[in-house]
Formats: sequence, C-alpha cells, structure tokens
Amino acid sequence: MKKSILLIISATLLTFIAACGTADESTTGTNLDEEEAPGEDVRIGYFPNLDHAAAIIGKEKGFFDEELGNRGSEYTHFPNGNDFIDALSTGSLDIGYVGPGPAINYFLTGGDVVVLGAAANGATLIVSREDSGIETLEDFDGKSFCTPGNGCTHNVQLEIMLKDLGLESNRVGGTVEHQSRIPPANMVAMFEQGQIDAAAAPEPWGTYLELELNANVVAEWDNVFVGETLPSVVIVTSNKFLEENPEAVEAVLRGHKQAVEYTQENTEDTLNAVNDHLYELTQNRLPDAVLEKAWTRMIVTTETHPEALQDWADASYELKFMDVDPNLDGFVDTSKLDAILDAD
Repeated sequence: MKKSILLIISATLLTFIAACGTADESTTGTNLDEEEAPGEDVRIGYFPNLDHAAAIIGKEKGFFDEELGNRGSEYTHFPNGNDFIDALSTGSLDIGYVGPGPAINYFLTGGDVVVLGAAANGATLIVSREDSGIETLEDFDGKSFCTPGNGCTHNVQLEIMLKDLGLESNRVGGTVEHQSRIPPANMVAMFEQGQIDAAAAPEPWGTYLELELNANVVAEWDNVFVGETLPSVVIVTSNKFLEENPEAVEAVLRGHKQAVEYTQENTEDTLNAVNDHLYELTQNRLPDAVLEKAWTRMIVTTETHPEALQDWADASYELKFMDVDPNLDGFVDTSKLDAILDAD
C-alpha cells in the first residue's frame, strides 16, 4: 500500500512540476502609492522547493503584493534553474528565486543577470537508494546518480566531492553515470523503481527519500561542498529590469525581507504554508515529519556569501562545466537589499 501511495504522490507531483513555467496567478496589492495608476504586473519566479520558502511565504502572505501596490504581480513556478533562466533571458520573467548555479552559468556566457541577495543556504542532500550498495562517496564507482539539472548547484556540489576521490562522471569519460534534468519529484519514482542509485537532491526531496523510502544519507547538507555557506537560493533580476524598474525591485526586496523574517520566526506556520501551497498545486501534501526534518537541513537567510559563490564557480570550471576561468565581478549587487536591511 505504501508503495502505491508513493507512486501516486510522485506521479502527481511530477505532472505538476513538469509543467515548467506554469503561471500561478496575477494579483494587485493596495498599500504602495494608492494614487499611482496600475502598471504592468511584476513577474516573479520561484521553485516549489522548501528552500524557496521565502518566495512561497512572500506570495502566500501577500508581502510582495503589499509592497508592489498598484503595480501588481504574477507568479510562475519552475521545475529547474535552466527553465527559469530561459524565462529570464527571453523577457518573460522579471525577477525571482533560483539556485546560484544556473545564474552563474548564464552570467559567464554574457547573460544579463544580477544577484540581489540570498534566500537560503544549505538544502542539498546526497542520498542513495537503500539497496544500491552506496554507503559512502567512495562507493559511487560504477553507480548512477541524478540531479535536477546538468551543471546545476547540486550537480557541482556532488561531482567536485567525487573528483577529490578520483571519481568522475560519464560526462567526462568517468565511471559514474549521471542523469540530469530529473525533476525532484521524479526522483521518488526512480528510487522506488530501482532506476537510479543515488541523487543530489534539493530539500525537502532528499529527506523525503530518506524517511519514506529508507534512502541512505551519504552526505549531510553541512558536509556537502560549501554546504553551510553557499546560497542554495538567490534572488535575481536582469540589469535591464533593475535599471528600468528600480522602485519595483526595491518593493520586491522589501517583501523578501519580510518573508525571510517571517520564516525565521514562525517555523510551524511556514511549513504549513509551504505544504498548503504544494497541496494547491498537486492535491497532495508532504508528510509533516519530512518537512520538519528537512527544515533543519537549511538556513533561511538574506546573507549572500559571495566567496562561496566564487568557490562554487571555480569548482564548476574544474569539472569542465565551464569553458573559461570564472570571473564573477559584477554578478552580485546586494546594495539595494543591504540598504533595506540597514534601514531598520
């Protein structure tokens, strides 16, 4: 019975998450500059992951809409960073929450993107299927693993640790098979059906695999490469949107500040809100025990740690995900968020 329930949940979640770039809703706030004529909605992107709690809380509690006022907002959820970046680059997204990996990759290829601040640190868990034979990183030789994207944040974190042990993925001729662009919910079905040996999973999916499928925790979030300091989620926009809409960007950042503070002070309500949000999208809830444990494997914060971003980029270059030595000058500009935080 448990197996059937898990497959139903994962299939339903996969159907929802695979519908990449799905617009949730459009709303208009009421508190900012009531006399100003309504402008175009600010299009905000995020993922349905626990470490995107600030985005989900900002949306569900109305913090963004209150700050945007008559400008209004439109929300879109994404299954992975590549699709998020595609939306940002084509101009169908204005601002939002994404893992640092896709944003860095886009920046280094000349893309117009700037990091305004962080939303969470941690939240990457390395897990293996119960009967995979993988107990430690050394056991990955000849095995397979999956990640949400190719060269994504979690992918680099795992592969650089494997490289330190003399192991490489089949992408560069190594003995460890890598399957990329696997939506986190689909990892559940792949573990259940024995189609993959391990995963570098964002939370809460890593914890879900551990508690619901008895997956082995190979590396805890704070033992993963730059796990404690690397932002798992950053809030980004394009320089073009920032220059043309500074007030809107500042409004979103004020909402972001409120959302981060709310999650830090109201854990139970935050987890309920995230689960309610997932239910609205999928008609399924994650077990409370999963969310509660996953919450201890991440830190919701506005602290960005640019040095950790550079460390991650250097690792990505070492792994040959990048063709040029990464220079992140101009990639991070937290001045607007810093001013908002310092105003208190």
